[in-house]
Amino acid sequence: METCVAAHRDCLKDVPARCPELDTAARHVRAFGEMLTGRLGAMLPARIDAVDASRLPGLTGFAHHLLRDREAVTAGLTPDWSSGSIEGAVNRIRKIKRQLYGGARLHLLRKTILLQ
Repeated sequence: METCVAAHRDCLKDVPARCPELDTAARHVRAFGEMLTGRLGAMLPARIDAVDASRLPGLTGFAHHLLRDREAVTAGLTPDWSSGSIEGAVNRIRKIKRQLYGGARLHLLRKTILLQ
């Protein structure tokens, strides 16, 4: 079993050498991922230009859709703050309300939220 996994791993390492388009696409996706996680909105025009120059159909279409609303995408990638924790709390409360089938009054909902 272990040799089979090792053989598949070796085959996967050969794929980028055999398909340069796939290697280019992987590099672009990694660069977009770094831009998203690092919140580097200023890099968006350069990333879009690099993807456009590669002429990969799926990625260039994605890049052109980003260009339609470039200011909003750049603004979304730029701030250092995130509302993720608030969204998580709101989703948790909504889940609790669904579990109670809407039959809970405010006092029961408050107790349920505070106990969790």
